[in-house]
Amino acid sequence: MEKLKKVLNGKEEEEDEQGIVTQIYEGSSLSWSTRLKGFVICFVLGCLLSVLGSMFLFISFGTGLTLFAVCYTFGTLFSLISTMFLMGPVKQLKNMFKEKRLIATCLVLVFLALTLCAALWWGVAILAIVFCVLQFLALIWYSLSYIPYARDAVTKCCRGCLDV
Repeated sequence: MEKLKKVLNGKEEEEDEQGIVTQIYEGSSLSWSTRLKGFVICFVLGCLLSVLGSMFLFISFGTGLTLFAVCYTFGTLFSLISTMFLMGPVKQLKNMFKEKRLIATCLVLVFLALTLCAALWWGVAILAIVFCVLQFLALIWYSLSYIPYARDAVTKCCRGCLDV
């Protein structure tokens, strides 16, 4: 029906001039309530996977650590994806790769990949745990970039603790 209205109003030619990204964005826009539901579902799923992964730490040493690393990593991924529902995937990706977040974003993605490699392909559970810890720290540093002056405050606090 919408396309018929555009043809009758003579606006169909304007649509061809728009970029493909704009057409995809407008075609896939969700209502606010749908975005909020998607955010909550992905975020809760991410938290549940992280908690489930933490429970796997208490299972036998070899397989439990591997399951922990995999569940924790997928939990982090779902948590990152959940924010795409709130601001949209294109805007989220633009924000993630801004100059002030570029290094933190790259570190998070590299440690996510290294955690999965260590857990699934290399089979080194201790290395997977180390990468999980580094993934967690990189994600904290990435998250702090969204709070004004938070990185400066954390840096000053850590320097103050080390000077004592």
